[in-house]
Amino acid sequence: MKRLNRLYFRRYPIKEGYTTEQARELAQISHEIGRQIGLLIDRQGRPSMVLVGDPGSIYIPELPRARLGSGRLRGLRLLHTHLAEDKLSQEDLMDMVFLRLDSVMALSLEGDVPAKVQTAYILPPNPEGKSYEVLESRRWDRPDVDLEATVEALEDEFARQQAGVEVDESAERVLLVSVDVTSKAIQEASLDELAELAKTAGLAPAGRMTQRVRKLNPKFILGKGKLADLEVLALQANASIIIFDQDLAPTQLRNLANITERRILDRTQLILDIFAQHATSRAGKLQVEMAQLKYTLPRLVGRNRAMSRLMGGIGGRGPGETKLEVDRRRARERLTKLKKELDKVRMQRGQTRERRDKAGLPIVSLVGYTNAGKSTLLNTLTSSSVLAENKLFATLDPTSRRIRFPREREVVLTDTVGFIRRLPPDLQEAFRATLEELESADLLVQVADASHPEVEEQVEAVRKILEDMDLHDIPTLLVLNKWDNLTEEEQETMGNIYPEGIPAVALKRPSLEPLVEAILASLPWEKQPDEPEY
Repeated sequence: MKRLNRLYFRRYPIKEGYTTEQARELAQISHEIGRQIGLLIDRQGRPSMVLVGDPGSIYIPELPRARLGSGRLRGLRLLHTHLAEDKLSQEDLMDMVFLRLDSVMALSLEGDVPAKVQTAYILPPNPEGKSYEVLESRRWDRPDVDLEATVEALEDEFARQQAGVEVDESAERVLLVSVDVTSKAIQEASLDELAELAKTAGLAPAGRMTQRVRKLNPKFILGKGKLADLEVLALQANASIIIFDQDLAPTQLRNLANITERRILDRTQLILDIFAQHATSRAGKLQVEMAQLKYTLPRLVGRNRAMSRLMGGIGGRGPGETKLEVDRRRARERLTKLKKELDKVRMQRGQTRERRDKAGLPIVSLVGYTNAGKSTLLNTLTSSSVLAENKLFATLDPTSRRIRFPREREVVLTDTVGFIRRLPPDLQEAFRATLEELESADLLVQVADASHPEVEEQVEAVRKILEDMDLHDIPTLLVLNKWDNLTEEEQETMGNIYPEGIPAVALKRPSLEPLVEAILASLPWEKQPDEPEY
């Protein structure tokens, strides 16, 4: 123990890694105790931690999070012994990747004397796609590597590569990941949408990774080897957050958080955060909070049930509830209260709809994929100033405006929350009060972004959601918005795909005349002669 403690007072060369006397000292101690010895050495050559493993491996405990905010390497290198002439193991390389060490150096022994040394370090982005470089084993007294110059060059290259990625430097950088059984092309298209969601949340997508698997890994969602590649890619992109396009199970979230020091989010968490940022009305905030609680509650479960003090009987007597049980009880109580408040909101909106019915005003509801241009269309038709931005879920709360159409007829035009593929079930239920506005509609106007590369998938997704909500029997008009962004050839193709579609440009009032005529023709009222033009 005294000899091990004295290792803390050594100063190891920052270029060569060790002196011949220091290598012999490590070899003798490691041979005598029959275990691997490891040193975590900082860039001044001072050991910050002395580790004693077993004969075949060494365990590195959780390290402080210093230096990680800058996206650089950790500033620590690992020097450790191998009791036989073994090369760097896969475990050594994984430790280097996940802990973002400057380098790993393995000193193999022959008895109580050093034999060979092998070095490895993480690589910046490169054409070969290699995550790390493993040098050939060399004589222990001739390591032939300048660690100081190598680390300096690596960090300079990391910084240069990161500067070449065009992202908003004021926002946190994120890495987008898709692990699915679908094809790469489908995953890439889905990641494009996830990137837009990340930008809406105020994040800066700095990289992405896809993996096609036959079956999702129940522990980490992806394999351990691919997880190491992911960690290297996150380091190369200087990403502090990793967002998965799939919904992660509580166990997967916990395991991923344990193995990497970056924040892990899934698609549902990202959408919930966007909704929380954009909810302005009391009803919208209640709906978001309820969805967040429903998402969080299962993730409070799964701790050690032996710690429970609510089961009673032998082993159940104690001071009362644990902290976990208190959190779960409070979450359930809050959920119950939120449901009652949302029921009141639903009743109030129901009364408003009843007053509209008595007034005999037809209701036209705008529906469509998020960011298709519904709010812009409402603003143009009604001369309103509802928030309309080129972002996903810019508006969440339903907005109704009374509008006088030609022929002296009035309707109520309602804008609703945008739809999205794979909308989390908790959000679907939480926003039921919002979407109930659609149930009383006399006509649905489905707005589609005709210029979007996945317009067909988006139109089908909206129709599927309407069908799931039993709203497919309501008469529906399809509006092909942003028509001016298409070429003549693309317009002809879009017309063939959707012959029933009505071309429109939501920002240009004259282009909406065909839509107004179609709305007037679709509503249940009699035509009158000498009708004024729109």
